[in-house]
Amino acid sequence: MKSLQLSGSPRANVGKVDAKAIREKGLVPCVIYGGKEQIHFQADERAFKPIIFTPNAHIVEVELSGKTYKTILQEAQFHKITDRLIHADFLEVIDGKAITVQIPVRLNGQSEGVKKGGKLVLKQRKLKARGLANVLPDYIDLDISGLDIGNAITVGDIKIEGVTLLNAKNVSVVSVNTTRAAAAADAPAAEAKK
Repeated sequence: MKSLQLSGSPRANVGKVDAKAIREKGLVPCVIYGGKEQIHFQADERAFKPIIFTPNAHIVEVELSGKTYKTILQEAQFHKITDRLIHADFLEVIDGKAITVQIPVRLNGQSEGVKKGGKLVLKQRKLKARGLANVLPDYIDLDISGLDIGNAITVGDIKIEGVTLLNAKNVSVVSVNTTRAAAAADAPAAEAKK
């Protein structure tokens, strides 16, 4: 997994009043957990753009008072009306300890079924994966060039060394469905065979 940097400063007080004052300054209250202790800090709202609005999974190196914590963004909370980021939770990554993250799916190639008029349907944009941070990929790359109409790639078909996918094995990730155009093209061919 690639790393991104985030600079912050420790929070002196923790609570709703303090959090509101932090947000009014354009900062986001955050917490790092999963290590020896919880660490409360604040960071500039603009610094979250490359962390949140990206299709890839990343390690976030949070720098606080000269000390760096390796983390992953576990949850981001947004205001219901303004859509501004109001809180972020980070899970500390400890070397040798497996972590669970959502990893995006990326498709490669052109499907045979699509060439015949089928419709490509990506059913799972992200998959839940567990493994060591240095083994987890930024994204799951799927080659769809062999997919024909009616075929699918399920979670059980995907193998990544050192990574366990936690979604059910029979869940379809991507499939090629038949369309009216493809069905209409198949009808004359079926009639000709009779």
